[in-house]
Amino acid sequence: MGIQPDQQLSTLPQLSPPPRTATADLFGDPIDSHPLWFKQSSFLNPNFNSESYISDLRTFVPFETLRSELQSHLSSLKHELVELINRDYADFVNLSTKLVDVDAAVLRMRAPLVEIREKILGFRGAVEGSLVSLQGGLKQRAEASAAREILELLIDTSHVVSKVEKLIKELHSVPIDNSNADLQTAEKRYLSNGVSTQHTEIGVNLRETQSMLLERISSEMNRLKFYFAHAKNLPFIENMEKRIQNASSLLDTSLGHCFIDGLIHKDENAVYNCLCAYAAVDNTRNAEDIFRSTVVAPLVQKVIPYNSSGAVSGPIGDELEEDFKQIKHLIAENCTFLLEISSTENSGLHVFSFLANSILKEVLWAIQQGKPGAFSPGRPTEFLKNYKSSLAFLADLEGYCPSRSAVAKFRAESVYVDFIKMWNIGVYFSLRFQEIAGSLDSALVGSGLTPIQKSDFEHGMTLKQSVTLLECLRSCWREDVLVISISDKFLRLTLQLVSRYANWVSAGLSARKTRNSGSNSPFEWALAAAPDDFVYIIHDLDHLAAEIRGSYIEEVFEILNSCCTEELLDHVKHSILQGGKSLKDLIPSVIDSIIETLVEKSNEELKQLLGVFATYRMTKKPPPVRHSHYVSGVLRPLKVFLDGERAAKYLTADTKEKLTQGAALKITGRYNELAAGIVNTARKTETSLQRIRMGAQRRAGATSDVSDHNVSEIDRICMQLFLDIQEYGRNLAVLGVEADKIPAYRSLWQLVAPQDKQAEISF
Repeated sequence: MGIQPDQQLSTLPQLSPPPRTATADLFGDPIDSHPLWFKQSSFLNPNFNSESYISDLRTFVPFETLRSELQSHLSSLKHELVELINRDYADFVNLSTKLVDVDAAVLRMRAPLVEIREKILGFRGAVEGSLVSLQGGLKQRAEASAAREILELLIDTSHVVSKVEKLIKELHSVPIDNSNADLQTAEKRYLSNGVSTQHTEIGVNLRETQSMLLERISSEMNRLKFYFAHAKNLPFIENMEKRIQNASSLLDTSLGHCFIDGLIHKDENAVYNCLCAYAAVDNTRNAEDIFRSTVVAPLVQKVIPYNSSGAVSGPIGDELEEDFKQIKHLIAENCTFLLEISSTENSGLHVFSFLANSILKEVLWAIQQGKPGAFSPGRPTEFLKNYKSSLAFLADLEGYCPSRSAVAKFRAESVYVDFIKMWNIGVYFSLRFQEIAGSLDSALVGSGLTPIQKSDFEHGMTLKQSVTLLECLRSCWREDVLVISISDKFLRLTLQLVSRYANWVSAGLSARKTRNSGSNSPFEWALAAAPDDFVYIIHDLDHLAAEIRGSYIEEVFEILNSCCTEELLDHVKHSILQGGKSLKDLIPSVIDSIIETLVEKSNEELKQLLGVFATYRMTKKPPPVRHSHYVSGVLRPLKVFLDGERAAKYLTADTKEKLTQGAALKITGRYNELAAGIVNTARKTETSLQRIRMGAQRRAGATSDVSDHNVSEIDRICMQLFLDIQEYGRNLAVLGVEADKIPAYRSLWQLVAPQDKQAEISF
């Protein structure tokens, strides 16, 4: 029988039951199958952790469900274990009978293993001992190698020091200039042979020999500095430090004398060797200072004189243009030879910066001491002239640079940066801003519009305010005002000027519309202006917009074309065109203001419409046969304005058309309102009177069919109004306005025209 899952495993079964099969449900799935989230393979993972497994599943599986699945899985495992035992039950029972003399077998197998272990341990110990011995030997070898390197370094240092000292002694034996005794002896020797022309050649040869020797000493001194940097903490090196310093000092002194002598005599070979020597010892600053004091300073002081204390010793003057011209000429004559030597290709002399640290530095110092007022932006015109001259001078210096990288290096020098910072462009722009914007504000602050004189009409403007705006706009881009490096600020100032003028016009029109008056009102000009005055504004706005969007923008483009990209120029063009458009967009508002004024004047005439009602109210006056006298005055203000000298001279045909149509539209609308009010009032009054009459007749016993063959009051009023609007239509036609296209006129016609004339408007 087989064992049951609940029995002890030691119980011996007698029968082997058949393998258990899972019962399938109605849809063919096993009843004891697990859900998809229950992965049995997870338990076989070597890194399986029960706590993390349960915590992960509990985020989306209830604890009771998880426990049920785990218990089901445990029961399944027990069944599988029982099945495995039942399947191989015979082998399982015979397992204990086959394990005979196991301990003896273990002892027999352990003996060779123990022997092998002992051999391995012995071999391992021998290897470790050899490794320790080898590492110790390598350490000693490394220490010996390091000690040897230090010893060689000390020996080399000692040899180099001795060599430098020996070369310096040899250097002192060579004459420095033609005044030395050895040189004089040599000259006498040559002269005794009859060769008197070799005096110069002897000096050249001596300078070249000395410079070559100095270059050699510098190379050795460079090696010495390298050794000293790598072993400066050693006592031997510290003891030699004084000798090294003495040698370095002697080298600097001798090199300086030789370099000065070479500069004075313009000995290219000697100068080249000296520069190589300076470069070898990394002492470029001394060479630059010597060139500055020996060659550059005397030249600059000829142009901008100042004494050692910095006080001006020559004539006072802050203009630099002529000074820069002279300095450039002197540099070309006296400094070119050194600049060409220092820019020799593959010479290694690119480390020198004579342009910045010698020439520009001396020029900057001379200006600061001799002409400090040149940097002052308090006088903008002189300041800008000096600034542009300085930029031209810098550009001339950059012309000596052999490559773009050399130009970039020159511009990165601290002296170059300091020179540029001396020109305070920000303060200069502030002063120009106050000057230009202030002049426009002064013109706009006035209490009235100021027409210009005929002699000033070449600007194409009619008002002083407009002329001032155009002059200010052009001032922003004048050659004696503009600084290209801050052209963006001048562009912004240009747009601000246009905006200021546009706000002045728009704010004045708003104040006129709202009647915002006051004793100190800045819009008094608009409140006091007549319609004819606004003709000037319309003309100037139109002319300014055309000028800005035409020739003015072309001038700006011509200036910026050399320093701006196409994309940037497009942005500039768009911004300026937008400014011109803002002025053009103000013209309809000005036209509306004129129309409002003309409509107000016409309303004074239209108020006489009330006289028509009074004429035929409760009177026996016969029906009218001609139009009222007020009609001819309704459009008189508009006609007088259009026929005026200013409108005829300064308004375009299109502007006149817009103004005429707008005024006619509003006047007719007002005419319609007043006439409709009169007619409606008359009809209400007549209706009330008829009721009263009929009531009186009924009380008196009179018949109700009494007929009045006379024309009624409302009919006579409508007849008069009809005659009036016919005349008004003829007056509109004289001005070029088609009355039948005005909705208010058609409404008025329908109100007062007889029935037989309602269909067609004719007059």
